[in-house]
Amino acid sequence: MTPIALDFSNMVVQNLDQGGIDPDRLERDLAERFSAAHDTVEASRISGAAGFFDLPYASEELDRTQQIADGLKGRFDDLVILGIGGSAMGTRTLRDALLGPTWNARSLAERKGRPRIHVLDNVDPDAVTDLVERLDPSRTLFNVVSKSGATAETMALFLVMEGLLIDEFGKEQAREHFVFTTDPKRGPLRSIAEAEGIRSLPIPENVGGRFSVLSAVGLFPAILAGLDGAALLAGAAEADEYCRTAVLMDNPAGLIATLLHTAHVDAGASIHVMMPYSERLRSFAFWFQQLWAESLGKANDRSGNIVHAGPTPLPAVGVTDQHAQVQLFIEGPRDKVVMFLGLNSSQRDIEIGTHRASLPAAAYLGGQKMGHLLDSERKATAEALRRKGRPNMTFELEQLDAATLGELFMLMSIATVYAGALYDVNPLDQPGVELGKHLTYRLMGREGYDPPDW
Repeated sequence: MTPIALDFSNMVVQNLDQGGIDPDRLERDLAERFSAAHDTVEASRISGAAGFFDLPYASEELDRTQQIADGLKGRFDDLVILGIGGSAMGTRTLRDALLGPTWNARSLAERKGRPRIHVLDNVDPDAVTDLVERLDPSRTLFNVVSKSGATAETMALFLVMEGLLIDEFGKEQAREHFVFTTDPKRGPLRSIAEAEGIRSLPIPENVGGRFSVLSAVGLFPAILAGLDGAALLAGAAEADEYCRTAVLMDNPAGLIATLLHTAHVDAGASIHVMMPYSERLRSFAFWFQQLWAESLGKANDRSGNIVHAGPTPLPAVGVTDQHAQVQLFIEGPRDKVVMFLGLNSSQRDIEIGTHRASLPAAAYLGGQKMGHLLDSERKATAEALRRKGRPNMTFELEQLDAATLGELFMLMSIATVYAGALYDVNPLDQPGVELGKHLTYRLMGREGYDPPDW
């Protein structure tokens, strides 16, 4: 497998008039800074705190997931994921990247009998109703995904769907339409699964939701839809292997984290834009947004000091956002780094017609490939940013398959924990979301929480 190529030449002073990084620093002070960050991350790997490092090698969990998925193949036309945040974004990315954004619109024959995949990650009643009205309950499987087993939104969606199925089929038959993916030992969903014999899969106790796509959270729906779970994990293992070194220049995840952190703290580039030039990778930009934001946006550093640290991730997509956001990127505040994600080969390219050769605005396009136009626009946008002194880097993928996507997931997960060490924050917790949860419990009258006082 060819590792994902990282080109950061548009981040250094030789190619960037303003705000560029001196490349010599990558072998001096920035290398030393990364070495310390590497030690911190390795300690979290060894202690088991960063459990996502173990996912590429969890063969028993893969076999168990494969077994359950194999037992359900052909029985359902629709798979509905009930989850939120990391329990949903990874699956949406897997579906869109490897099956295509129009997967659910294809016929059963075009899908080769594999289910449509719907992701319900919002409790908007209109969205829920719109989906329910299109489903055949007898041919629908619900995968309820929650690490705690008590996430309010996920539990509400579960109760709605379970109630509909019980009304339709009765409780005994309704349970055949559920698979729970949750904590292996505790939580409401685990208790229900064990008491009522509902199929279940574990989310490792030391793997947080935003790092869980390579666990059963993402593997179960992927395998049920006919994707290669073993290839996903093999690609992730490849990234883990080449990102183990403490030598900065040889560690792509370390370089990503170091370049972005340095651009932020030294040059004020606090907004990190992920901009794939592939419609299939649009969802990946949103997966990255949660990963980067929830991991690095922290009030306190590791010593407890108030720091209010963290960059702001921003999703974009090429070429669409060339006509929406790039004007801001080029002429607005110098507070951004753009990360381009390029795909060197499309599965299906299209030749542009030559029948308007007499029209100058069309003649130069005729006979060329659509993929060449897409890639040319990416390169041109990167160069335009460079000429205006706006830092950017490019990830190039040779192809988009299960192994490459697994590699990309792991590469950015490792870069995130390295960035956490560089910002001196804990990238594995998310204390900032708890207050909103508790206030919601109060508004909804949950037992053990005082009524609202505002």
